[in-house]
Amino acid sequence: MQRDMDLVRKILFYIEEKYVAGGPEIPVCIDGYSDNVIYEHCILMRNDGLIGRILDTSTLESKSCNVGNLTSEGFDLLDRIRTDTVWNKTKSVISEKGLPLVIGTIKTISTAIITAAAEGVTNSILKSNGYV
Repeated sequence: MQRDMDLVRKILFYIEEKYVAGGPEIPVCIDGYSDNVIYEHCILMRNDGLIGRILDTSTLESKSCNVGNLTSEGFDLLDRIRTDTVWNKTKSVISEKGLPLVIGTIKTISTAIITAAAEGVTNSILKSNGYV
């Protein structure tokens, strides 16, 4: 199995949308992905500190799990890569520079993209004497 960062992003969105605060762990279902692949990615995400709790619900036939809420780290990552524009630009920069597509690199590059955009907006406001 190869790690699929697009799936990681989809799981982050799924948990944010479906998990009820204070509720029990929830099953993760993403169209086009098997339970086994989702399970392995959820384990990786828990190990990376993105998901707080995992309840293994595997059977003899299939690996599966239910998950709790995202951690602060998980929410922070999702907020950085929430828009398709930032996500696609992040992946593009990582690919162009030959960097590894890992959580740490995604955080660094997406933060740089957001910072550059914010600086551009700030400079535009300052140039127009604070008028938008």
